Amino acid sequence: MQAEERTLSFSCAGAWLYGVLSLPAQAASRGILIVVGGPQVRTGSHRQFTLLARSLAQAGFPVMRFDYRGMGDSEGEPRDFEQVQDDLRAALDCFFAQVPGMRDVVLWGLCDGASAAAMYAPDDARVAGLALLNPWVRTESGAAAATLKHYYRNRLLEPGLWKKIASGRFDAFGAVRSFVSVARNAFGRSGTEAPQAAEASLPQRMHTALQEFGGRVLVMLSGADLTAQEFAGLADGAPHWRRLLESSHVTRHTLAGADHTCSRREWHQQVADWTGAWLRSW
Repeated sequence: MQAEERTLSFSCAGAWLYGVLSLPAQAASRGILIVVGGPQVRTGSHRQFTLLARSLAQAGFPVMRFDYRGMGDSEGEPRDFEQVQDDLRAALDCFFAQVPGMRDVVLWGLCDGASAAAMYAPDDARVAGLALLNPWVRTESGAAAATLKHYYRNRLLEPGLWKKIASGRFDAFGAVRSFVSVARNAFGRSGTEAPQAAEASLPQRMHTALQEFGGRVLVMLSGADLTAQEFAGLADGAPHWRRLLESSHVTRHTLAGADHTCSRREWHQQVADWTGAWLRSW
């Protein structure tokens, strides 16, 4: 399907934000707003978001991607992913104004963009679904546990490690010291952390938001990414997370071998295919 690409500008708290709308000739009534993650702009790493938007637009879905305040072409001061609610609301207002026939939207996010989308969604009735790629739920203990379970196990299977040991170039003392530090963090016995404030942790806030959200959720995890493995570990270690992720409104996929941004063409295409099939399924 042919799709037009249209540049957009809109205001948020006195700053001008800029984005791109990919609009099919015959647009579906459900749109997709791409929420970028980390220090990225609307194109994404290796043009990830540009290609995703064009792929979904060719399937008939209107897609908008934009720069937060302080990022890319947009004005304002930079902010972290938990301070972009106003940016998302302003982007949705613009999106709906540009596509009058649109009924609702899906927020599609990577990493902390996925987390920002999840925490925003319960407060905006226009959001019908969430597509989350490698959501960010980082805690010191969670990252350490994922590192122990996945990095060290895989490292032991690497031929290069054993060649390094055999050649005498392996720093055994440094490796043991690093392992002990990670293990202490994983099991909460570092003894150096300051007392935690009463505020809920990021995983707790994410769980609350996803539980309160009444729409459909697509979770896609890269098999070779520690951020994804940390998120997957929530279901392994907490019954309330397991119940949430196994509920009927949640669809889960794991892409074996893929890195954080799904940088290979076949990985990117699989993510786009999963997203399109999920959108068409409801």
